[in-house]
Amino acid sequence: MVWTWRYEKSDGAVVAQDGGAEEFSSQGDAESWIGEEWKTLLDDGVDRVVLVEDGRDIYPMSLHEG
Repeated sequence: MVWTWRYEKSDGAVVAQDGGAEEFSSQGDAESWIGEEWKTLLDDGVDRVVLVEDGRDIYPMSLHEG
């Protein structure tokens, strides 16, 4: 299984990231990574992320506090 994050604007438009998407071997690794990187992604114009497992959307998450 491969876990990735899809980066989006608040309207659902996909935000491309330099270097492509990070790939993770487990959901826990992906969630730990986003916990460390969310502020950088927000600064780069990402409003929300969607956790994806092998092409299947698992859940969306806003990067805005509140």
